[in-house]
Amino acid sequence: MHSCHGMRSPEETVTLDQFDYALPPELIAQTPADQRDQSRLLVTDRGQGTIDHRRFCQLPSILRPDDVLVINDSRVFPARFRGRKRQSAGAIEILLVEELAQNRWWVMLKPGKRVRVGTQVELTTPAGNPSRVTFVVKEKNEDGHCLVEFTGTESIVGTADELGEIPLPPYITPACDRRFDDRTRYQTVYANETGSVAAPTAGLHFTKSLLEKLGQSGIQIVRLTLHVGMGTFAPVKTAQVDSHRMHSEEFQIGEAAAETLNQARAQGRRIIAVGTTSLRVLESVVNGKEDVIHAQRGSTDIFIYPPHSFHVVDALITNFHLPRSTLLMLVSALAAPGDTAGIAAMQRVYSEAIQHRYRFFSYGDAMLIQ
Repeated sequence: MHSCHGMRSPEETVTLDQFDYALPPELIAQTPADQRDQSRLLVTDRGQGTIDHRRFCQLPSILRPDDVLVINDSRVFPARFRGRKRQSAGAIEILLVEELAQNRWWVMLKPGKRVRVGTQVELTTPAGNPSRVTFVVKEKNEDGHCLVEFTGTESIVGTADELGEIPLPPYITPACDRRFDDRTRYQTVYANETGSVAAPTAGLHFTKSLLEKLGQSGIQIVRLTLHVGMGTFAPVKTAQVDSHRMHSEEFQIGEAAAETLNQARAQGRRIIAVGTTSLRVLESVVNGKEDVIHAQRGSTDIFIYPPHSFHVVDALITNFHLPRSTLLMLVSALAAPGDTAGIAAMQRVYSEAIQHRYRFFSYGDAMLIQ
């Protein structure tokens, strides 16, 4: 079966349709697991082609004692606001998408079709009363996003705890009877650096005690930061995958993290990314010839899809991703590095996950690709 891989023509294009699958709607998780580490964990071994069904809390016995786990410590802030148009008093919902400068943001407005440049909006409090914060629409782009400038606050991010809501993904139905506080559950236990508008969801399964157990079994845990923007979830609209352009996201990796990772690589230990965000940073920071990770701050718009070859990451802990998404493309690339065979391999894994009734997307179960 593998004999023809070497014959693959360089012109072979990867198309969007190859990343489609049918998901029964009831498998889209609406709430998190009762306890973070009680979610299920599908373990797939690329070499053997095997699939095991485990629990996330069993991770210390599944990983090797000298593995390095890389976590993203970005903190989600309440990036969804409500307001009223000054002119018409029409209600409007605002989602912060990308910061250009303090109080200058690209945002998504709902309803946004009829919002014109120059429109003024006053933000309202959670109780629906007017607040002191307003913004004006400066420009609109072809994606329908608006560039706005906030006034009445030193920093809209600083005001978010008071005026904002946690921006749960659109496939989670806002129910009145949510038993869980999304402000804590849509946040990792190690979240530290504020800046994400969506959670790095693979990290949601860790508890403090599970992290301690991993440490006790010899596994090193390294932190980096990537602030997740809505661009991660932007739908791919091009039939040929390589025509899609990723949005850029800010990241930071410190001296101690870089040193630990370089040492681990030199010793041939596995580097396991917790989440596609950690993976994208790791694959962005190795510079070609030198093959060393340096401490740095920067931004990445790396787009990983088959047949990507990986330079740093050996394994990945991740959730189950939406059909036709860049995240599903990334995991398909890791399923068979340097080849397109990972597309079919991941389709097999996903259909088994559906058969076994795994819970999908942000609040759903996890998988380990190793």
